[in-house]
Amino acid sequence: MRYWLVKSEPEAYSWGNLVQDGQTSWTGVRNFQARNNLQAMQAGDLVLFYHSISEKAIVGLAKVAKEAYPDTTSDDPRWVTIDLEPVRDFKEKVTLDQIKKDTRLENIALLKQSRLSVMPLKAEEFEVILGLGN
Repeated sequence: MRYWLVKSEPEAYSWGNLVQDGQTSWTGVRNFQARNNLQAMQAGDLVLFYHSISEKAIVGLAKVAKEAYPDTTSDDPRWVTIDLEPVRDFKEKVTLDQIKKDTRLENIALLKQSRLSVMPLKAEEFEVILGLGN
């Protein structure tokens, strides 16, 4: 199993939207590195859901429900999407400030490549964040 983090502006598509919808296609990714990460995702992989811009916090845990397939929001076959479904809310949001202050997370992609919208996590990083959020 692999671990991931996806970012979304809550005003565009929030954790609450995912919970309400029950499942969604993660469309609109137009960065090659993020696309490669989508292609590497496997069904059952766990995904942290991060609210970017206004909130800057990890708010929920999701899982990959369907592996990469063509993104219907693009005519370019190079772009793909995956399907995500919610697993559970975090009891406590894990803020970007908390992540920055935790030395166990000093090399997390969220800090090293802050503009990337889909990123891998090491198992240890994932476990630390789960502990902070629950």
